[in-house]
Amino acid sequence: MKRSEAALLEGGRKLPVMEEFYTLQGEGFNMGKAAYFVRIGGCDVGCAWCDSKESWDAKLFPPMPVEDVVERAAQTAAKTVVITGGEPSLYPLDIFTKALKEKEITIMLETSGAHPLSGSWDWICLSPKKNAPPRKDIYSRAHELKVIIQKEADLDWAEKNAEMVSESCQLFLQPEWSVLETINPLLIDYVMTHPKWRISLQAHKFMRIP
Repeated sequence: MKRSEAALLEGGRKLPVMEEFYTLQGEGFNMGKAAYFVRIGGCDVGCAWCDSKESWDAKLFPPMPVEDVVERAAQTAAKTVVITGGEPSLYPLDIFTKALKEKEITIMLETSGAHPLSGSWDWICLSPKKNAPPRKDIYSRAHELKVIIQKEADLDWAEKNAEMVSESCQLFLQPEWSVLETINPLLIDYVMTHPKWRISLQAHKFMRIP
């Protein structure tokens, strides 16, 4: 869905929510923390190894009033929401995040950075993709850089992105799940010689939770 089409959803008062669920964060810096996940449909990045390809077509998910989502999120004990996708930055998110803030909910975003960001965020996880690189203005806003590694050459891409984030940004290399057994030994050796990085594993898959 193009940004012009997203604007038709009443300026962000409605969003094509694919699914909502309360679980533990499975990846990156906040791994293991409880959070209410909101997966928004629609993505134009199109990673071949994406594990939620069913989220790409926003037309499959009827627009939902954001206040309904906020009310459900506010009922959880964690009072933390992770907005993911798809690619959430395709949509105007100011109204959604303002309503979450009014409920004193911590708001985290998972994005490729391929589009301008709207909304107010407590934590931004930037996961850059080669086929749709992040906008340069997003790098300085990232609290966490999480680069998916499918092959050794991807480490060069990770380093190029690491040069553009702030010094306080947390750096993670994450093995692509389908090649975990072959790529993980490489990443272990790499982090031992480049200790600014840490390894992120998809712990939710090991724990068999959403």
